[in-house]
Amino acid sequence: MKKTDLFKALADKSRLRILKMLEVRPLCVCEIRAILGLATSTVSQHLAILRNAGFIFDIKDNKWVEYHLNRDSQDDVVQALFLVLQNKSFDDEIYQKDAQQARLVDRNNVCGI
Repeated sequence: MKKTDLFKALADKSRLRILKMLEVRPLCVCEIRAILGLATSTVSQHLAILRNAGFIFDIKDNKWVEYHLNRDSQDDVVQALFLVLQNKSFDDEIYQKDAQQARLVDRNNVCGI
């Protein structure tokens, strides 16, 4: 992975929003889709980019695949970028709203499984 790919992964507001939501708790695709209002395929594409960059990983949990922040990444740049994302400048209204929705969203209601 080239270091420039890490920055490219963060160059999209939806991917930044996903990372900020995952700070709250692990989420599945359906939950992220419900919060962002995007198509499942678009969310999956964003998640693949974030996973390939090393920011997130996924774990199968029964019927769902949960996405988690890769807080234990061995990549120093990933760790540094996580610190940047925790900065107060990423605490604007949209991220606060997303965080609130991440706390409340229920996969049993939004996934249709």
